[in-house]
Order: sequence, then C-alpha cells, then structure tokens
Amino acid sequence: MLPLPASSIKSGWPVFNNPANRQRAVALSFEQFQYGFANAVNQHEAQQLYENFAVPGPSAPLFQAASANLNPWSEDQVDTENPDRGPLLIVSADEDHTVPVAVSEAAFDQQKGNLGVTEYVEMHDRGHALTIDHGWRYVAETAHAFIRRFV
Repeated sequence: MLPLPASSIKSGWPVFNNPANRQRAVALSFEQFQYGFANAVNQHEAQQLYENFAVPGPSAPLFQAASANLNPWSEDQVDTENPDRGPLLIVSADEDHTVPVAVSEAAFDQQKGNLGVTEYVEMHDRGHALTIDHGWRYVAETAHAFIRRFV
C-alpha cells in the first residue's frame, strides 16, 4: 500500500475534482503546473517549462493510481515479486509535490523483496520536473551510470 500525501492530492486535484474527468484529458493552468511540476525552479524557468511541456494529459491513469490501494484489480497493480524484472532504479526528488519522497520510499520498500537489483536515489532541491528542468543532465547521468553497471 502506497501513501497518498496531501501534496499529491493537491497536485492531482485539477483531475480528481470532477469524476467525469476520468474519460478526459485535462489541461493544467500555469499555477497548477507550477505547484505540481515546477515548484523547485524559479518563476522564469517554471513559465518556460509550462510553455514548452504542458499539454492536456489523460486522467484515467491518475484515477487508477489513486484507487490502487483500494482496488485489488486496478490496472496499476505491480507484481513486486516478478523474478524476471530487470534492475530497477527509483529516482525521487525531495521537493516533489506530485510524487513525494514518502511515495518513492514506499515503492522502494515494496520492491526490496524482489530478487532483482533495486536501488533508490534522492535528488536534492528538485521537484517533479527533474527530467526536464535545468538539472536534467544530472538525473540522466545518474540513470546512465546505473544502466551501465548492468549492460
């Protein structure tokens, strides 16, 4: 069971506030995008990220993820004991409102029982946009170093 922190609920509220959104794509306002994705960057970079990357997204996966703790048949279920899965690196950002550290740590704890390699790394002073903001290279280098160890 993964935690569902208040910041995750607030980040997802533009989707969750209307159950009919389950079948829709939802666009975020700049303020919503900034809270959920670009909270760890300055206003100028947040605006650039919004202009370059914000697109309406499907809501169904968010509804599935939010209800996975209550629905044992959710499409979001993961076989944490799958012996055939490859190495897994869980990357967390300590300023992430959408997937806070508590969620990433819980996912890591679930995967620790798997026989496959599971590692966790926390990026400091980073938010949910860590793969597209100014510090993306460090994230890419970290992931690349992990991959190189197993290829």
